[in-house]
Amino acid sequence: MTIAVIIAFLALALIGMPLAFALGLASLIGLLAGGIDLSVMPQRMLHAVDSFPLMAIPLFMLAGELMVRSGIMRLLIEFADALVGRLHGGLAHVAIVAGMILAAVTGAAVASASALGSTLVPSMRKSYDDGYSSAVIASAANLGAIIPPSNAMIVYALMAGSSVSVGGLFMSGIVPGIILTLGFMALASFISWRRGFKLTGNRLNARDLALRTWKALPVLLMPVVVVGGIIGGVFTATEGAGISVFYAFVIGMFVTRELKLSDLPDALFRAAVSAAMVGALIAFAAAVTFIFTIDMVPARIAGLLQSVTSSPEMFLILVMLILVTVGMFIESNAAYIMLVPLFAPVAVSFHIDPLLFGFLFVFNLVIGMVTPPVGIVLFVMSGITKLPMARLIRNIWPYVLLQYGVLVLCMLFPDIVTALPRAMGY
Repeated sequence: MTIAVIIAFLALALIGMPLAFALGLASLIGLLAGGIDLSVMPQRMLHAVDSFPLMAIPLFMLAGELMVRSGIMRLLIEFADALVGRLHGGLAHVAIVAGMILAAVTGAAVASASALGSTLVPSMRKSYDDGYSSAVIASAANLGAIIPPSNAMIVYALMAGSSVSVGGLFMSGIVPGIILTLGFMALASFISWRRGFKLTGNRLNARDLALRTWKALPVLLMPVVVVGGIIGGVFTATEGAGISVFYAFVIGMFVTRELKLSDLPDALFRAAVSAAMVGALIAFAAAVTFIFTIDMVPARIAGLLQSVTSSPEMFLILVMLILVTVGMFIESNAAYIMLVPLFAPVAVSFHIDPLLFGFLFVFNLVIGMVTPPVGIVLFVMSGITKLPMARLIRNIWPYVLLQYGVLVLCMLFPDIVTALPRAMGY
């Protein structure tokens, strides 16, 4: 059955069928090949999406949509400009800092790329070329899936089961996210200096910074309230997502006063479409996971890897190399759904810290979102700037290599990932 599923999925994906439907048809073919009652398929699909933790994804997506319509970008950009706008590559730093803060609001790389790109590209074009601007924004947008709250981490935790918690994964991304942000800023400054870009922005002014911080304070407090409540055990990730929607609505209606009731239908529709894509992948993949379980695929993979190596470190390296390749060709949500049930139990059998493995798994596939040929964030930026993909790829590689460097750093020094969540009791 497993072979039939894999062949069918690859064939359907190669002819351009959406991955969710390719998974669904492949699982149907697998069930037919195994002579299993087809009523199993809708039962598994319904059980997969009938999940309270899964509700956090559409709620965080809706919160992001409301925040973008609430004037958040203007407040964040003004704050970031006052803080780092005068450095070499000042507008690039503004994009990176805004991306870091926006990551704690949207939880998704694609949403961050769309918001940052549409807002900052016109200004950055006055000082930088489109290749540099697009690469910076695409890299900053990737922070959305690393810094909590992260939709990718929610999907991973759901697929991994009880071995890892959403709150623990959220905490695991904070320190690496800060390291990435500082690395992006250093690299942007170096490239700006090498290319001779002129300084932009005003000199750091304490009074101006205090004023813009005060104006942006409601936005800056949102991740503190939501993420702080989750890790403090005040509410679950799903309840935190609901609070973030209410928070975003209040900011837009009564603080910035830029959110209109007429904006709500479009925000709800866009959030629903994005969440439905993830939900369809999870539902159809549940049938595939069922087939893999019947065929004892995880156990066979564990046996195969244990016959190749008994070293947890070597197993981790092998999985990371596999994910580098997978991330280049398969959409990240589909990769989580197909591969987490296979590799997470094997990692436990190798006695690898589930938090470390989960973070590295997510981070690796997040990097795939900015690597060709299927890097979805690259396509978003190419669509915004109308920049040829080849030119965008030439500019993004330094940032991709930096991200892989941080991934290796986290593998070599696991405390970067695990120290904070363990200190918080996870």
